[in-house]
Formats: sequence, structure tokens, C-alpha cells
Amino acid sequence: MKKKIAVLTGAGISAESGIKTFRDSGGLWEEHRIEDVASPEGWRRNPQLVLDFYNQRRRQLLQVAPNRAHYALAELESKYSVTIITQNVDDLHERAGSTQVIHLHGELLKARSVLNEHCIVPCHSDIKLGDKAPDGAQLRPHIVWFGEAVPEIENAIPKVREADIFIIIGTSLVVYPAAGLVNYARYEARKWLIDPNDTPMPLVPNLRFIQQKATVGVDMLVKQLLADV
Repeated sequence: MKKKIAVLTGAGISAESGIKTFRDSGGLWEEHRIEDVASPEGWRRNPQLVLDFYNQRRRQLLQVAPNRAHYALAELESKYSVTIITQNVDDLHERAGSTQVIHLHGELLKARSVLNEHCIVPCHSDIKLGDKAPDGAQLRPHIVWFGEAVPEIENAIPKVREADIFIIIGTSLVVYPAAGLVNYARYEARKWLIDPNDTPMPLVPNLRFIQQKATVGVDMLVKQLLADV
């Protein structure tokens, strides 16, 4: 029976592939206020702005590639049962070969009906005003905006609870409910936090800190874990 690993990833792992992090020091996302491009209110005020913003993000995503950290996590599946729980909306984990990925905050390469969050379709090109979902309603990005529910958290919690190993990569642990997942890890589980910043350590038993960027820290840890089996 393979041991189980749950991995929580944030913007830090994708940043090394060239994807800009969600929020800079000024509280902006690529010159836009978060409230204007990542909230239901922003969508109601100016849907064209929101569509333009995510269309640009989608085009950028299609031009970048997974990095060493993504590939290293996929390699863990050779000896462990691995679930990636990501706050990122890109598909870099899947492209690197990870087969079990839970997207807490949605996916750039999908769109959904404004009337039915379960009416989801693939989306690899721009969404325009007037583009319709199968139910006839306007398409919107399949992204969880601030103020919206995070339904995938219910699938992520049991994966953390049953994990023998829990790894946190490239996240500041300030965005909830994702940040609360650390509280579901078992006391006896082996736990690591990988981040280049001097991140305040959450009060989690047996948590070890690797102060490295993702491509370095993840590669180091994965080599260690594969050698342990």
C-alpha cells in the first residue's frame, strides 16, 4: 500500500514558470484592483473588463511551461499516492504529469454559465460578451472570486486528513479557506513548508521549514522522499 501525500500549492510554484503572483505589495493584480477583476461585484459593474483580464491571463498561460517543481511532484506518484491541492488556476500540475489535482479556486482553461456553476465547458480561447454556455446563459471564467463559495474545499479536507505526508509550497497561508487546510493534517503526519520568504510559521505540530524557492526546495524534498521508500 502506497503512503499518501497531500500537497498544497500556491502562487509561488507557478511564479517560477513566469506566471505573475496574484497580489503585489500594492494590493493590485497586474495594475487592476482585486475588487474590479476578482469579485461578483466587479463582474456586474464591468463584465468586459473582467473578460479582458482573464483572456490575457489565459493567453499567458498557454505560452508558459511547467517548471522543475511541478515535474518533481509528478515524479512522487511513482512511489506514493499523491493529491495536489492547488490555489492556482493554471494547468501546470497536469501538464507536468500529476494525475490527481484539486483546483480550489477554479481553472483558467474552463468557463461556466453565469446562471449555473455546474454548467462548465473547456475554454482555450477568449471569452466574449455574447458567448453562451450550453444552458443559453453568458459564459464567465470558471474562477472562484472573492465572496464566492469554494466548493472543492470539501474534497480537499479528507485528502489532508488521511495524508501520511503533507507538503505546503509557495503560499502565504493567508487566503481562507485554503489556509485552514493545515489544521486538518494529522499530528503524526510528516509536514513541510517550502517558501523562499521568511514566512511566519503556522502553529502546526512537527512542521519543518525549507526556506528555498519551489524549484530548489521541492526538488530536494522529493529526492529525499523517493529515497525513503
